[in-house]
Amino acid sequence: MTRMENTGKQSRSVGVFKAKRLLEDLASKEGRHTELITLYIPPGRQVSDVIANLREEYGTASNIKSRTTRHNVQSAIEKAIQRLKLIDQVPPTGLALFCGAVAQGPPGSEKMELYVLVPPEPIGVYLYRCDSRFHLEPLFDILKEKATYGIMVIDGSGATYAILRGKRLEIVKSISSGIAGKHRAGGQSARRFERLREVEINEYFKRAASYAAQIFSDIPDLKGIIIGGPGPTKQDFVEGRYLHYTLQDKVLAVVDTAYVDEQGVKEVMAKAPEILKNVRYVQERELVQQFLGELGRDSGLAVYGVEEVRKHLEAGSVRVLLLSEELDLLAVTVKCSACGFSEQRTVKEGELLSLEAETSKKPCPRCGVAALQLGEKTDLIDALTELAEKSNGEVEMISTSHEEGEMLLKSFGGVAALLRYKA
Repeated sequence: MTRMENTGKQSRSVGVFKAKRLLEDLASKEGRHTELITLYIPPGRQVSDVIANLREEYGTASNIKSRTTRHNVQSAIEKAIQRLKLIDQVPPTGLALFCGAVAQGPPGSEKMELYVLVPPEPIGVYLYRCDSRFHLEPLFDILKEKATYGIMVIDGSGATYAILRGKRLEIVKSISSGIAGKHRAGGQSARRFERLREVEINEYFKRAASYAAQIFSDIPDLKGIIIGGPGPTKQDFVEGRYLHYTLQDKVLAVVDTAYVDEQGVKEVMAKAPEILKNVRYVQERELVQQFLGELGRDSGLAVYGVEEVRKHLEAGSVRVLLLSEELDLLAVTVKCSACGFSEQRTVKEGELLSLEAETSKKPCPRCGVAALQLGEKTDLIDALTELAEKSNGEVEMISTSHEEGEMLLKSFGGVAALLRYKA
């Protein structure tokens, strides 16, 4: 069994999605003994050098005492060598190869499998490892969503802190200010009251800055902080330089919001798209909102549903293809062995048997002969992505970690497209 995942020419969202899907599959595989080979080749490495190293490992493997293990390891190395001979040069982001006798059940059920992955970002290490599992840590590290932003919403009543990491928004903490109201108690002079209030505000700002340091300073990949809130309090806080200097230098913008709770955080998200344009969470929401806007205006530049989108992909009119990460459908070819008729059907994996039974009983719509049978079966995401890439359409994977992503999946079947020209 051989499987290739090439993410080099795809959008990052598709490349990351496919790589994660493959890694999750590989993580579940085990060898009976130390019979699974992991090979990482960084960009710039000569394929001939890698093959020479593998030949040395083949010779070393001859010392393995167990005949079965020795045979499986050498077979995996030879299969890897044969696969590398088909490659002229290592891709710009490197190459990862996984090969070995994967256990399918009881002893004797092992099956030789080979997987090749072109990662979406460069591999920085050369690694050969033979073990009872595939070593995936370097790739999982590459795929981590490293872009992280801090959000702080503050006014005279309190403050809310949140972290935006990739596609995930987390409300971390909310505090109250403890500042007295603007109306003084009886017997106090206006001057004394204002002086006491200034002290309270100063102490509150120090406390708010202390929490910000606790929450944001330990984030190693913090890209920046956005501060929001109603009224002038947020500006006073920033201009007073209460934040630790390492955080003060990371303040990207100060924006107005009507609230200081979770709703205020969401207002920051809505008002700072330019600042956060590289954050996946914002990008995904904007893509779906653009689709919904075109649909609402009935502009003819937005379509949804598998068959409708497939039709436009085949016509080359899709500019951006939107696919939900939660799609679990297969694209199945139904063929007539008598006249060559074929059509595409979309089903869930669990419905394959019933589709096969249903197909075998139906006559061909073209020739009328009962000669229909199931042909190629492809993951729907892979099938639609391939069509989009043939016509230079962009492909964006949309998660369900936000309302727009949930809506794409539940209301539009997880498949939608923005078109180049009016449908």
